[in-house]
Amino acid sequence: MERNRALTPIAPSAGEKPPSALVEQYLTYVRFEKRLAPRTVELYTLDLGKLSALAAQAQVDLLQVQNHHIRRWVAQMHSGGRSGRGIALILSGWRGFYRWLGRQGLISSNPVQDVRTPKAPKPLPKALGVDDAVQFADFASTDDPWLEARDRAIVELLYGSGLRVGELVGLDVQASATARGWIDLDAAEAHVLGKGSKRRTVPVGSVALQALAHWLAQRASVNFRESAALDRDALFIGRNGTRLTPQSVWQRLRRRSLQAGVSTPVHPHMLRHSFASHLLQSSGDLRAVQELLGHANITTTQVYTRLDFQHLARAYDAAHPRAKLKGKAGSGNTNR
Repeated sequence: MERNRALTPIAPSAGEKPPSALVEQYLTYVRFEKRLAPRTVELYTLDLGKLSALAAQAQVDLLQVQNHHIRRWVAQMHSGGRSGRGIALILSGWRGFYRWLGRQGLISSNPVQDVRTPKAPKPLPKALGVDDAVQFADFASTDDPWLEARDRAIVELLYGSGLRVGELVGLDVQASATARGWIDLDAAEAHVLGKGSKRRTVPVGSVALQALAHWLAQRASVNFRESAALDRDALFIGRNGTRLTPQSVWQRLRRRSLQAGVSTPVHPHMLRHSFASHLLQSSGDLRAVQELLGHANITTTQVYTRLDFQHLARAYDAAHPRAKLKGKAGSGNTNR
């Protein structure tokens, strides 16, 4: 194939080392043969310029770069503050360059092939504070009684039972052979089909039960069209009788949070995170939270202990007399 043709030697210009000619020829290859976008070629140029600079600093030719060089440079970039994602993009550019050199028969192995980027710390899930969560749950819109009844029941199930949005929209009014999930009002339980097709049962609080009863009374007024016959058993539906989609729930919650004056736009998973965080703050029972959330591995649930620690740290800073001394550090009263 054309891309595997023998490398045509390029005479280096005055003061230019041969490896720089290799980089230029590779960039010509990705620009004209692979037809990459100009912005991508620009980024490759920057990444390979960095590679050339690091190799020159280490006094090693680009063709002689080894795996341990790449690992050292990755460590340098990481300690210098570059993100794991940024390093991964740079390595991708370097990896492609050395893969191309290998096809030209100029190197025997790719020094970047088995190098992994430093793991980026997982961001903490976004959870509402208790006051914001209660304010959001207690908010009552005056726009449309039918929509208000439905949206309040949705909020109470997401925040009160920790459901995923997919589990929520999959609920039916009652149990059946085809139901993915349903609410047992008498037992005050929600039966849902979670990730990995795993079923679990979670309790439904008294406030949510009241909201559901009110919604079911409003829902009974819907005249299902023939086109919506398949959604006749859906618990949460739109005006036209069709089952709500996750996207619709996202839009309704965002609109509701703006109306309620909550400090941040609310989405379904934020209410699930808030459920877990607030429950853990009150109970400290990590295993119970794991079961309620339907996590297969407790390490997934342990992220909420970090949220809980943040809550405890804020409480400490606000209340403990010794914490209040931290702001006075450096005032000149130090022990020597």
